[in-house]
Amino acid sequence: MVAKPEILAVIPARGGSKGIPRKNIKNFAGYPLIAYSIQAGLNSRFVTRTVVSTDDLEIAEIARQYGAEIPFLRPAELAQDKTLDFPVFEHLLKTLKVKEGYEPDFVIQLRPTSPIRPLSLVDDAVELIMSDPEIDSVRGVVPSGQNPFKMWKVDPKSGFMSGLLTVDGIDEPYNSARQALPDTYWQTGHIDVIRTQVITHQKSLSGRKIKPIFINPDYTVDIDKPSDWQKAEWLVWYGGLEMVVPGNLRRPLPQKVDLIVFDFDGVMTDDKVYVNQEGIEMVAANRRDGMGVTQLHKLGVKMIVLSSETNPVVKARCKKLNLPVIQGVEEKASVLKNYLNENQINPKHVIYLGNDINDLPCFPLVGCALAVADAHPAALRQADIVLQQKGGQGAVREICDLLIQSSRN
Repeated sequence: MVAKPEILAVIPARGGSKGIPRKNIKNFAGYPLIAYSIQAGLNSRFVTRTVVSTDDLEIAEIARQYGAEIPFLRPAELAQDKTLDFPVFEHLLKTLKVKEGYEPDFVIQLRPTSPIRPLSLVDDAVELIMSDPEIDSVRGVVPSGQNPFKMWKVDPKSGFMSGLLTVDGIDEPYNSARQALPDTYWQTGHIDVIRTQVITHQKSLSGRKIKPIFINPDYTVDIDKPSDWQKAEWLVWYGGLEMVVPGNLRRPLPQKVDLIVFDFDGVMTDDKVYVNQEGIEMVAANRRDGMGVTQLHKLGVKMIVLSSETNPVVKARCKKLNLPVIQGVEEKASVLKNYLNENQINPKHVIYLGNDINDLPCFPLVGCALAVADAHPAALRQADIVLQQKGGQGAVREICDLLIQSSRN
């Protein structure tokens, strides 16, 4: 009987990120960025241990909350801007051996900055390296976005350019058709699987015999600056990718929408209330939201407001927008379920937009649950899509515009 190999997944996450401060624990599509890589290790049927290597106490605590081990903190000298990966992994393995007598057969690196991973990627990579004892490591790659055979170098003395690479049988590869040039690949940060002895004996994180695991380029992100972050979050919400997530799998917007259900406070308002000396309450609404609702009315999209608030301002605002409203609702889920049954509306064709914990029971009852950008953390985690705009500041208009654009495609 063959013993099951010991496979250690490692997520390196130092605390001193410069491009995006506190990047590894910053909220990314509802969860701390690091949580996506932790979940990739936990989901694997091969990984036997998932560890975060960090020098930072806050990162360590959040990593534990999402299921990772932090057997010790990384020394500060191995958490500098120019620290390479190899000494971090070498130190980790040596320390685990000394303190615990622990020696894995394989080590997996899961970089937090590549959070969008295909569901089976980790297991596929492990199966590949275990299929051939000659393989030193497996590395995730995608086709190169820019062909290096069409790249140049410039002589610093003469200022003249010459081709960066040569190709046998082709005099000027930079003038050649792309199809005639060799295929090239770019390494991503999604996954590296390495035999432990390659690290301990060859003093390398790759070895000499490296096999590629090919990844769909749609999953390629590497988050280093704020613009990268925005693009990556867009992919999570609207890319339609089946990916590893810390919570429930994200559902896309339904292709057919029969009903949109809006919460009121914190969605159609900024969740603030203004009270005068007589105790009369007022709220602020957004005219852009109203224009979006008007446009959806013209498209024939049905909408309704479901609110726990009893103040007459809810009814007044909804009357202005020509929106049906059910207010003073204590248990939104039961009311929503009854409404859908009575009106014979397929829940899969319903969108719900909320912002707080009393909206959460409604999320699984519909085809797609949305949260505004400044929603309660629990709503952000459980929503299928988190909008870019805050409640009362254009969130309703954002979903209206998305549906209007979808109707034109």
